[in-house]
Amino acid sequence: MRYIRFFIVLFLSSSSLVISQNINDFGLNSENAERMQWWSEARFGMFIHWGLYALPARHEWVMSNEQISKKDYEKYVEYFEPDLYNPKEWAALAKNAGMKYVVFTAKHHDGFSMYDTKHSDYKVTNAPIGRDLLKELIDAFRAEDIRIGLYYSLIDWHHPDFLVNEHIHPERNNQTEIAKDKNRNHKKFQKFLKNQLTELMTNYGKIDVLFADFSYPHKKNGKGKAYWNSEDLYSQIRKLQPNIILNDRLDLEEEGGWDYKSPEQFMPQNWVTYKGEKVPWETCQTFSGSWGYHRDQYSWKSHRQTIVMLIETVSKGGNLLLNVGPTARGVIQSEAVERLEATHQWMKYNSRSIYGCTAAPAEFETPDNCLLTYNPKTNRLYVHVLEWPFKTLYLPGLAGKVKYAQILNDASELKLNTKKGAWLDDIKEGDNGLKITIPVRAPSIEVPVIEIFLK
Repeated sequence: MRYIRFFIVLFLSSSSLVISQNINDFGLNSENAERMQWWSEARFGMFIHWGLYALPARHEWVMSNEQISKKDYEKYVEYFEPDLYNPKEWAALAKNAGMKYVVFTAKHHDGFSMYDTKHSDYKVTNAPIGRDLLKELIDAFRAEDIRIGLYYSLIDWHHPDFLVNEHIHPERNNQTEIAKDKNRNHKKFQKFLKNQLTELMTNYGKIDVLFADFSYPHKKNGKGKAYWNSEDLYSQIRKLQPNIILNDRLDLEEEGGWDYKSPEQFMPQNWVTYKGEKVPWETCQTFSGSWGYHRDQYSWKSHRQTIVMLIETVSKGGNLLLNVGPTARGVIQSEAVERLEATHQWMKYNSRSIYGCTAAPAEFETPDNCLLTYNPKTNRLYVHVLEWPFKTLYLPGLAGKVKYAQILNDASELKLNTKKGAWLDDIKEGDNGLKITIPVRAPSIEVPVIEIFLK
C-alpha cells in the first residue's frame, strides 16, 4: 500500500420513491453490471498484508523508510517461518465478521512472492516455511464461501531491472545503484510482471478481484502505464479471468481499464465520482496506521469506530476493505481479532442494513446524527442514528408513508406520532416529517436498528 450508531430500517412501498441508485446507474453495460453485482452487494471484505516485512515489524514500507538495500533485506527470507499460520482460522474470523471477500498480498513492493512463482527465486517456497501460502489461503477461504482477491504490487524493489532513481526506492540515495539504471532492461521487467500476473490468473482457479498497486506517473521519475505496459497487462488479465474485478491503479483511467475507484486510508465526503458520474468505489482501511504488522503501533480504532466506518462507507455507496497484518509467526493480532469479533456481534443482528445496500435516494433528508443506507431490491431505507435521542426521533419527509415501526434487534414495536404535542409544536404547519416514539434507554447493542414499514 501507499504511504500514505444506531439504525432505522424503512420498508418502502415501490410507489413511494424511485429506485435509482444501483449498479446499473453507473452506465455499465449489462456484462459489466453482472460482473460487478456480487461485489456491490457484498460491501465488506478483508485485506491481508503479510510478507517478509512482518519480521522487522516496523511497517510494510520498512525497506523504503529505512533505505535498506536489497542485499540487507534478503536476510529476512532465512527467518521467515510462520509455524502458527492457519488460514482456516483466518477464514473463519472473516466469515464471522461478515466479510464476503478477501484480498491477499501475493507480492508487495519488496518483491517477495508469497506463492510458488516460476519467475523468481525470491519466494516463500525458498524460505524455511517452504510452502505455497497463497494456495493454502485460497483453499481455506473458498471453503467458507468467501470470494478470492489478490493484491499484486507493480512496484518491485528487488527486481534487478526496476529503476532505482526515484523518490520511493529504498536505494534512491545509492549512487552506485543509480548508475546501473542505464543498463537495466525495461522490457525484461515488463515481461516479468506479465509472467507473474499470468501465473496468478492461471494457477489458482477463479480469481474474483485484482488489486494492482500502484502508479505514480506525476511524480519525478514516477512510473505509470507506459512503464508497466498496462494496456497489455489489462488485456492479458481480462483474457485469463474475464469476470475479474479490477481496481484503478494501472493508470488506465482514460482507457476505461478499471472497474472501481480505490481511495486509501480516506473516507470520501460523498459518493466517489469520475468525470462527474458516480462510480463503484471501495475504501481500504487499517485498524491502525500500518498495513503490515507493526509491533509498536498503538493508534488502534475502537470497536465502535470500526462499525461506524462500515456504515458510513455503505451510506455513500461504497465497499469497505478492512486490513489485518499478521505477525511473522502467522497470527492475526489480538487487537484486530477483538474488533472483528465486535463487528460479528453487530452484523449478527444488522447485516441486512449493509449487504445489498447503497446510499439513500437524494429525496430522503438525513436526520441529525444519522447515516442512511438503502436496499434497492427490497426497497428498504435504513437510518443509522449515531447518537440516541431522547424519546423522539424525527424523520423528515416521511409523514403519511409509514404504517409500522420496530427495533430490529428484538422486533419490538415503536409508536408513530404525527400529532403536535405540548412540547412538539416546533413542527411548522405543512411539515411532512414523522416523529417516532423511542425508548428512553437505548438498546444494548453498539449500533441499534429500527425498521419502518411504509404504506
